[in-house]
Amino acid sequence: MKKYINFIPLFLLAGMLTSCEAVETIFKAGMWWGIILVVGIVGLVLWLLSRGKN
Repeated sequence: MKKYINFIPLFLLAGMLTSCEAVETIFKAGMWWGIILVVGIVGLVLWLLSRGKN
């Protein structure tokens, strides 16, 4: 039992690092998706405004 107690913090630390990396990846993807979406919407609005003036 004493051997297993020494490994518990190691497994907890490894699990926390892995979950932090997963969250970081999700936020990076979310940031890029948001940037692409905003650029697309601004482009669409500008296109509609320029089309309406003609």
